[in-house]
Order: sequence, then structure tokens, then C-alpha cells
Amino acid sequence: MIPATKDLGIWMDHANAYLTEFTTDPMTTRSINSAFTHEQKTATMNKSEFTAHNKEQQDHAAYYKQIGEVILNYDRVILFGPTDAKAELKNLLNKDHRFENIRIEVKNADKMTEHEQQVLVRNHFSTK
Repeated sequence: MIPATKDLGIWMDHANAYLTEFTTDPMTTRSINSAFTHEQKTATMNKSEFTAHNKEQQDHAAYYKQIGEVILNYDRVILFGPTDAKAELKNLLNKDHRFENIRIEVKNADKMTEHEQQVLVRNHFSTK
């Protein structure tokens, strides 16, 4: 018997990631949030642009690392959302050999409700 693949959909932007595992059970969504908030950006910009950029890079790296650790538990992943965050994450993961056997796809999508995200994940993996 072939084990079932584990599939994950992630709607993301630079601030939040909503992770939905594709299951036959009612799907649930959990979130991972970036530490770099708009308030933090404003506060660090007042200090210096270099400090703000450095802090933003560190926080994005930690955010992407946290998402990557979850992705390691899956076979197929769809990254979707309105910003470049999904492509930035995919590029980082492509450089890490631990992700070479995980099929990661990227798709543009607008802001979506949790239900809309779950429908996209269900439709994406049901047709595979």
C-alpha cells in the first residue's frame, strides 16, 4: 500500500501565513505571524533606515524559517497570496537541500477568507 501524500496550502504575505492541511476531515487553518509589524517598522524607521532594514531582514528570515520547519513535514505545498513573500520563501527553500523532495508550487491570489483559502487548497490538491 502506498502511503498517502501529505499536502499543505499556505496563503501568505510578509506579515501573516495561514496554513491549511489538505484532509478529508474538516480542514482547519492555523497561522504564523511575522515579528516585524507595521508599528515596529515605524519605530525603527525613526532611528535609521539601515537599522530598520536590518531588523526587517532578520524578522523575515525568522518568519520564513518558521514556515519552512512546518513545510518539512509535507510532500506537496502550494504557496499563494498577493505579495512577493511566497516567491521569496520558495527561493530560500530551493537553496536548502532538505526541501529537494518536496514539491512546492507558487500561485498568485488576492486577500481571501479562511473558507476561500480552504476551497483553493481542496481544489488544488483534489485535481492532482
